[in-house]
Amino acid sequence: MIAVRVFMKFTNEPLKRTPVVIQMDADGVETGPIPTDRTGVAHFDLPPGSGKVLVSGVERYHGRLEGEIPVALWSVTESANESTGAPGEFPAGSNAYPGMTTCPVEVEGRTILTDSEGYLVNPADWSEAFAKVQAAREGLTLTGEHWEVIRFLRKHYAEHGHQASVRDMIKHFRKLWDAERGSNRYLHTLFPVGGPQKQGNRLAGLLRTKGEH
Repeated sequence: MIAVRVFMKFTNEPLKRTPVVIQMDADGVETGPIPTDRTGVAHFDLPPGSGKVLVSGVERYHGRLEGEIPVALWSVTESANESTGAPGEFPAGSNAYPGMTTCPVEVEGRTILTDSEGYLVNPADWSEAFAKVQAAREGLTLTGEHWEVIRFLRKHYAEHGHQASVRDMIKHFRKLWDAERGSNRYLHTLFPVGGPQKQGNRLAGLLRTKGEH
């Protein structure tokens, strides 16, 4: 069961009769809209997973969907959050250097540059659409588990200012999933082209790292 609680940020006043939609990353299927009750909560009979929450047609949250998810709004007309990962400061600006080999990637009508290995030249160009396109270029079809890792990597960077190590990933996903699926071996099965710290970071729009592989 997933519950979404919608309330005003200043007053904590619940927003009643507000339509809420959940879209799971695994299949892209939308559930809802389900209106919030008098306590500002919309209930969804769905298993935990990675996905998005839309309130009144506007994306308000994306990440792990489990238990109660609070959505605090400054106002009912607050502008949308783009699907660019967790809040926080991400690297931005071109990392190109003279003589750098770049590859153009078409993403929703835009041409975005990556380096020869598929890392974004400008991390600010990241979007969910880019992750899907780059994954397809690498022969990978993204599932809910892939999205859980991608969102974790972006959230970790936003909170800590550096890429997550494989040790960080194992610790997190053993708690979130189980010992087998949270193992180094399983994470490398999910991201076979360089493992979660190379391929995972590429698809999450983060820079290459000299850490564990």
